Amino acid sequence: MVIILKVLKRLIHVSLGRKNADLVLKNCNVFNSFTGEFIEGDIAITSGYIAGVGKYSGKKEINLDNAYVTPGFIDGHVHIESSMVSPLEFAKAVVPLGTLTAIIDPHEIANVLGEEGIKYILNSTKDLPMNIYVMLPSCVPATSLETSGSRLTAENLKKFIDHPRVLGLGELMDYEGVLETSEEILKKIEIAKNKIVDGHAPGLKGKKINAYASAGIKSDHECINVEEAKDRLLCGMYLMIREGSVAKNLKDLLPVVNENTVHRCFFVTDDRNPEDIIELGSINHMIKIAVDYGIDISKALQMATINAANYFRLDKLGAIAPGYIADILVFEDFKEFKPKIVFKDGKLVAKNGKIISKIKTKTEKIGNTMKVKEPKESKLKVPAKSEKAYVIGLVPGQLITKKLKMKLPIKDGYFRPSPSKDVVKLAVFERHKYTGNVGVGFLHGLGLKKGAIASTVAHDSHNIVVAGVKDEDILLAVKELIRMSGGIVVVEEGKVKGSLPLPIAGLMSDKKIHNVYSKLKKLKKLCLELGIHHYNPFMVLSFMSLPVIPEIRLTDKGLVDVNTSSIISVSVKE
Repeated sequence: MVIILKVLKRLIHVSLGRKNADLVLKNCNVFNSFTGEFIEGDIAITSGYIAGVGKYSGKKEINLDNAYVTPGFIDGHVHIESSMVSPLEFAKAVVPLGTLTAIIDPHEIANVLGEEGIKYILNSTKDLPMNIYVMLPSCVPATSLETSGSRLTAENLKKFIDHPRVLGLGELMDYEGVLETSEEILKKIEIAKNKIVDGHAPGLKGKKINAYASAGIKSDHECINVEEAKDRLLCGMYLMIREGSVAKNLKDLLPVVNENTVHRCFFVTDDRNPEDIIELGSINHMIKIAVDYGIDISKALQMATINAANYFRLDKLGAIAPGYIADILVFEDFKEFKPKIVFKDGKLVAKNGKIISKIKTKTEKIGNTMKVKEPKESKLKVPAKSEKAYVIGLVPGQLITKKLKMKLPIKDGYFRPSPSKDVVKLAVFERHKYTGNVGVGFLHGLGLKKGAIASTVAHDSHNIVVAGVKDEDILLAVKELIRMSGGIVVVEEGKVKGSLPLPIAGLMSDKKIHNVYSKLKKLKKLCLELGIHHYNPFMVLSFMSLPVIPEIRLTDKGLVDVNTSSIISVSVKE
């Protein structure tokens, strides 16, 4: 980030006290990101930059009465699509919570729309009251084990790499491609040039994590325990500490944070739904958890600000210091880490939890992305070639699953669900290319006793994923999703009980976040009535088709053994 000459001259004059600042925040307890201490003083702001901290006069002065002041928070890795709203609505939600910078990976919408998805994100985020930077989606599709709406090659990504808000290459999920020196994967790393490459390597250790890091991959957000976290730090990687709506790894990883490691750690939300954003918060929520856990407040604030800025080479963000952008949060106290006042580029943008600035941004239009063959009941039959079936086993609070072997009811030569054993049918319908592909398997641990739930939010390729007890309800749910151009639906005994349309690529609503939140709450209540007690049933469902996280998943091409990267039969060979 380069300050233009005219602004630079004025900045120097104000820093020296030769000229009055545009704005001075008087009597502050200022958090210094570099030393980890709070300093009493005034903050002088001019042309959107901080001129200095000390004693200053300004054209406008605001007395903060010894309030605590910190830099704006930075979310180091987030998929806006998981908020289920447009980038504009996402910003309205997180800016009042203090998140003024987000490094996003448009991986989800790119899997549906390819280059057009990246363009949508870049165009929709350029005039928001927060800094939005993009890491180019590196794995679209993530594997060949599913059908995505698009395929992004190194040549496709090359078109975007020099965009001023593109910081590098997003989470490189195809770690096997890296280890096997896939030419296409290495070409993608190469086009990142001197920019950053983010990682995604669950369970990788030993020589494999060495090889992965040697390819220039500098971070990982998939660590679930201290051992994995230490392995990454030892390899010179940054540790992205994640607390999403499903994957909650924060408390498990905090023991690795100490005086020697803290500067290599920062916070990310990865995937947070509207309910968690509204009820819990964003990065501010992670700071609170960390401090309540026992992490020193200065370390927690550093992980929320300067550490991420340093990793992403954003040299004007993450601190309240001379020459830094005036992204500033004001707190009465640190009980909830919710700022009372928020300044972006030195301008007041939010107060008391609400956006107050007028946002001028164009809403990009996206057409219907549902290209699905008419669903048929015959596609849902699972031949029983043995007494036992491989079943996907949920692991509470984690993205990983277990490969279970279970005896299921058999009728007319086909496996059937067993609600009494907490086993329901799971199906994935291809929705991008009219292939007619349908993968069918079984899921344990969802709690569903009757009806069906379905969604077009299904990581990573976002085909239709549906869990149900009866085939009739499964088919009705799929037909309703097609009718409303994508979204979420709950069905019971042949009736649609509730739905949430997501017309933006089948991933995001075009409504306000509180509208989406309200509908999700109603859908969640319906899920409880069907027997599902998971805190976030739809996000749990969305990850059942993610074939890059162990042990077993389901895609439109069939049941996937992630450990062997292969399609397997549902029937267990004894």
